[in-house]
Amino acid sequence: MAETIRGVVLRIERSSIYDGDGLRTVLFLKGCPLRCLWCSTPESQRGEPERGISREKCAACGKCVGICPGGALSLSGGRISFDRSRCTGCFECARICPAGAVEVYGREMSAEEVVREISKDELFFFHSGGGITISGGEPFAQPRFVRAVLEGCSRRGIDCAVESSFLAGWEDIEMILPFVSLVHTDIKHPNPAKHKALTGVENGIILENILRADRSPHKFGFVIRTPLIPDVNDSDGDIAALAEFVRKLKKLRFMEFLAYHRLGTETYKRLDMSYALREIETPKSEYMERKARLFKELTGLPVKVNGRDIL
Repeated sequence: MAETIRGVVLRIERSSIYDGDGLRTVLFLKGCPLRCLWCSTPESQRGEPERGISREKCAACGKCVGICPGGALSLSGGRISFDRSRCTGCFECARICPAGAVEVYGREMSAEEVVREISKDELFFFHSGGGITISGGEPFAQPRFVRAVLEGCSRRGIDCAVESSFLAGWEDIEMILPFVSLVHTDIKHPNPAKHKALTGVENGIILENILRADRSPHKFGFVIRTPLIPDVNDSDGDIAALAEFVRKLKKLRFMEFLAYHRLGTETYKRLDMSYALREIETPKSEYMERKARLFKELTGLPVKVNGRDIL
């Protein structure tokens, strides 16, 4: 009997036009080794399913406190407190909450279950030239699960892509590359020390893996993405250093700059997490185009801004 490989899935989103060719069904997984200060999906960082609470919805009725088997919840001063260390992961609190204030992020699924779910969209893939994109968190945090899903989709003729930080062991990356036609990889900052300050880790392994994958015999295209954050990683020197690295890549399809945004801040509240870049504003389109054009002048490579081509 074949082994059942299971993983922790955050969610499945359909009909994306920004994560590869055609209409994509995006499989978001749990777990990430990075702690980017601007992370828009903080619910993807931990590898296990977890709960969040909307304080606006919570009526402090205490029903969740009474049903929690681990004693992780308590009620004091009209507010529910949560001790994560005592949570058993049963999520009875979400089931019983009459206000729908408790949300569960993530669930275990088998690779076979995921492939069956993805296959429901095969008609859309056929007509649009789309397929599945596996994103995170970090896909390579669950390499065996990702490989099993990609193998299953490939057997059905579904085009496969991944979005990864490339902070992983090369052996985990290499066993997945034969199944994908496209790889999206972020370079958060070209400078190792600044990268560590922004994400918690240096970028040496990431850049080495990108170059190694680019030299590999596997036939896939690279899309390099950089989220531009005003006064953080957007200086002309930063753009020039990024250009110097990216111009080496033979498998590059295009470079893409993404405008910093604060769309995940509500989730930080639900997880009782602090958000470090609250004061930074989303850059205007003129600013994004100016930075993209500088990169294009330095490299001559195709460039996009938030999915739009820069001529």
